[in-house]
Amino acid sequence: MNKLILHIPHASEYIPDWTIYVFDQKTLKQEILKLTDWHTDNLFLFNDAQTIKANFSRVFCDVERFSKDSKEVMAKFGMGALYEKSDNGLTLRIVNQEMRNYILTNYYWPHHEKLNQAVNQQLKENGKATIVDCHSFPNKPFKRDLNQNPDRPDFNIGTDTFHTPKKLITLSKNFFNDKGFSVGVDWPYSGTIVPLAHSKKNKNVQSIMLEVNRSLYLNENANSRSKQYLKTKGIIQEYLKLLQENCNLF
Repeated sequence: MNKLILHIPHASEYIPDWTIYVFDQKTLKQEILKLTDWHTDNLFLFNDAQTIKANFSRVFCDVERFSKDSKEVMAKFGMGALYEKSDNGLTLRIVNQEMRNYILTNYYWPHHEKLNQAVNQQLKENGKATIVDCHSFPNKPFKRDLNQNPDRPDFNIGTDTFHTPKKLITLSKNFFNDKGFSVGVDWPYSGTIVPLAHSKKNKNVQSIMLEVNRSLYLNENANSRSKQYLKTKGIIQEYLKLLQENCNLF
């Protein structure tokens, strides 16, 4: 059976090197509290899947962003692959070329290679690979969010025109709608990850992003699980099981 590949990029709070920041640790920890997709490594835990998790904070290196600032829309806010600014626009660190090369070489690219290897393994064993890009998002927009509409959905599905089959989008929308939830498609966030080696080249590599509104499972002023946590986790588990059972049909 085709195994899902669960990509979990923003669950960690670990900072490998605190000395490169101009923020004091207390202020930096507040930024980590704000930006981390808390508990998504547990929320999306699925026994029959292969999980690729970034074991360092997005505040240190965001593996979901393009490595080159020239290609990354958030780089204009100082929030490319290596964040230089906080969500409020304050300076976090000064990224020189040496720092950039070191972090990309030792953290960013090794993570992407793990994802690529997982995809290659599934292609070899099953002829198809299905990635679920696993995230959460705040109930109210971050200051730097491109979409500032405060009326956010319960779940968001991110797509790629080449790698996300329309039937997969329809199945996902119907699943959450049938459960009574609102669903955004590429809203408030868009896109889904695909290894560069396969991007826009191989339709047998499928990818969809699933983001859950933090109000469904988290006490957002802290990082603690709310009373709805187990219910929300159960719904996500149902969804992942549905994908696994149907991904070869797309």
